[in-house]
Amino acid sequence: MEKILILDFGSQYTQLIARRVREMNVYCEIVPYNKIPTLTPDIKGVILSGSPFSVRQPDALRIDLNALAGQRPLLGVCYGAQLLADFYGGEVGKSEKREYGKVMLSHRGEDDPFFDNISERTQVWMSHSDTILRLPAQFEILAGTDSIPVAAFRSTGGAFDQPVYGIQFHPEVYHSLEGFQLLKNFVLGVSGCSGDWTPAHFVEETVAALRAQIGDEHVIMALSGGVDSTVAATLLHRAIGDRLFCFFVDNGLLRKNEFEQVLDSYKGMGFNIEGVDARQLFYDGLAGVTNPEEKRKIIGKLFIDIFEKESEQHPDAKWLGQGTIYPDVIESVSVHGPSVTIKSHHNVGGLPEKLKLKIVEPLRMLFKDEVRRVGAQLGVPDIILNRHPFPGPGLGIRILGEVTAEKVRLIQEADAIYINKLREQGLYDQVWQAGAILLPIQSVGVMGDERTYEQAVALRAVNSTDGMTAEWSRLPYDFLAEVSSEIINNVKGINRVVFDISTKPPATIEWE
Repeated sequence: MEKILILDFGSQYTQLIARRVREMNVYCEIVPYNKIPTLTPDIKGVILSGSPFSVRQPDALRIDLNALAGQRPLLGVCYGAQLLADFYGGEVGKSEKREYGKVMLSHRGEDDPFFDNISERTQVWMSHSDTILRLPAQFEILAGTDSIPVAAFRSTGGAFDQPVYGIQFHPEVYHSLEGFQLLKNFVLGVSGCSGDWTPAHFVEETVAALRAQIGDEHVIMALSGGVDSTVAATLLHRAIGDRLFCFFVDNGLLRKNEFEQVLDSYKGMGFNIEGVDARQLFYDGLAGVTNPEEKRKIIGKLFIDIFEKESEQHPDAKWLGQGTIYPDVIESVSVHGPSVTIKSHHNVGGLPEKLKLKIVEPLRMLFKDEVRRVGAQLGVPDIILNRHPFPGPGLGIRILGEVTAEKVRLIQEADAIYINKLREQGLYDQVWQAGAILLPIQSVGVMGDERTYEQAVALRAVNSTDGMTAEWSRLPYDFLAEVSSEIINNVKGINRVVFDISTKPPATIEWE
């Protein structure tokens, strides 16, 4: 499978470069800048990402570019471009005018495939305080802006066996109006990728790879009712059939009636699956606990206990199937550049060590929207495929403070009203994720001639592509008023509803 390799130097936009490449139906992988793999024939081109570092710093992130330049078509973006210039003997210095934001680029690359179908003057997005003051002898300028003469450059003549390009702007962001075309020119044109990595192609390759990986052995897998685990299980089921055993746990923290609905859907898909009622076990384990991280750990441990019990009944299982996707990996293990670990994800951890199971993750290198496209290719039902993401700890982290059966009932009822109203008014599919959060406060209200002192609920709705960033959804005021009224009138114990208008970052999607 042909692919583009992206070396990450810690830029916040590295993920976006990968997404743009994949939009061309070309597979790509992000690897840390200092862990360059062997350049096998399937690697068609290499991209060097940006970085928060400066090449002028003593502790700048450096690599031996001779291992890449000339071996495959190479593109340096921002820091990557400055690294190329510095490594080969050019000069990088502090820019007199820091360029940040939209600027106009003028190019003279009419004879270069890198600038095919790019306007002579085009808007790009800059974000740098360093600039290239002088290019090395084996490079020439392709484009500049009103402020900097070297905004894009290329290798000359026979200096390298494969072309080398550098650009000091970010083509991956939407503000670079023809940036996608520029990346497309590098990936499909200069690097010669065919662009045939489609969902159908992924399914065919993955099923074949799973059969080779698992052989005649058995797999055990816990399903959550969400898109990721369902699509992963469908791929495994297509590869090994009934040698996949699944179970679905009701931990008492699911949405209203979700256990029955999801279990019915799975049985309709032909899965070998068992439902496990563990509600009281989780309520007992969470009694008196208010710390969010402690709640997560308790939920995780109880789930492992149930998993151990289930796995004992299936001694033939040698593999653990998981619905891990790319953002899980990135947020759990620092796989890119000098970035820090953001969180410990429930899909990525020590479970296989404890159970002595080998792990199989069919979706490990896919983003959420790619998982949905693969699911559609596999025929996964819309009720699951288009279901909003739901956190692993469920309502346990949407009930702030101690979790009790009564609080679960309250939030399930409020959440059901909210979600059903979104569906009724055609808003559900316009929102990436929505849910209600039970707040650990009580407020004064008036119902009829009586004062009330009851709990408050926050409504959360966000739009996102992959969960890495999110914008709050602009739901109509009339809709929010209707939802608020129905919750307060029908859920005894709640007398106030608020709407969360925070973005990620700085806020997270979930409240705990």
